[in-house]
Amino acid sequence: MTSVDTAFAKEKPLLVGYLPAGFPDKDTAITAAQAMAKAGCGIIEIGLPYSDPLMDGPVIADAVHRALVNGTHVRDVLDTVEAVAATGTPTLVMTYWNPVVQYGIDGFAKDLAKAGGAGLITPDLSPEEAGPWLAASDRNDLDRVFLVAPSTTDARIEMITRHCRGFVYAASLMGITGTRAAVSEHAQALVARTRAHTGLPVAVGLGVSNRDQAAEVAAYADGVIVGSAFVRSLAGGGVAAVGDLAGDLRAGIQRKTR
Repeated sequence: MTSVDTAFAKEKPLLVGYLPAGFPDKDTAITAAQAMAKAGCGIIEIGLPYSDPLMDGPVIADAVHRALVNGTHVRDVLDTVEAVAATGTPTLVMTYWNPVVQYGIDGFAKDLAKAGGAGLITPDLSPEEAGPWLAASDRNDLDRVFLVAPSTTDARIEMITRHCRGFVYAASLMGITGTRAAVSEHAQALVARTRAHTGLPVAVGLGVSNRDQAAEVAAYADGVIVGSAFVRSLAGGGVAAVGDLAGDLRAGIQRKTR
C-alpha cells in the first residue's frame, strides 16, 4: 500500500489541502503546509508554480505568479515536499505537465520519490498521453492522480480510473479553480458514476471553502479537496489562519460523518 492508500484506509472522508510552493515565500509555504497537516489535512497537495496556469482562478493564479517572481524553481518544490512529507502526511505535487517534461520525466519521478513525495496530480495530462509518466511512476512507486469531470463520459471514466493510483480527482464543475457560494450540483452524481468503475477513493475538488460545504461533500465523497480557500487564508491571515481553516473544515467533515 502507498502512503495515500494508508491514509484513506485509516480515515474517510479525508481533508485534502492545497498550497503552492514558494507563496508567499518558500519557508512560509512550508510552515503553512505543515500547519495544515497538523490541523487535520490527511493529504497535502503542493502546487508547482507555472507561468501559464490556465485552469487556475484568480486567487491561485496570483499566488503562483508571486511564487515565480520570488524565483521559485522545481528544486524549491521538492524541498517543500520533503519538509511536509516529514510530518508523516502523504504529500503529492499538483502540476501542469510541461514543467515535468522540461525537468525530465524520469528525473522528476526519481527526485520526487527521493524527497518522500507520494505522487503527482496532473490536471492537463490525459492517460492516453501519459505513457512515459505511467512507466516512471511504476518504477518509482508513485501514485498518479488523473481528473474526471461532469462532462466525462462513462467510457472515459472507466479508462481514466484504470490508470489512476491513490485516488481519483473529481472536478465538481467545468471551469477554473476558486471558491464558490455553493458546491456544484453535479458533484454527487459524478462521484457515483466514478465509483461504478473503480474501487479507488474519489475526492471532490473545486469550490469548497467552508465547514458547511465540506460537510456537504463529505456525505458522498471519500475526500474533500480545498485549495483557493487555503491560499486566501494564508494571504490574509498567515500561517495561523491556515491552521484554523484546516481545523474548521475537518470539524465539518467529522460532523457530517459521525
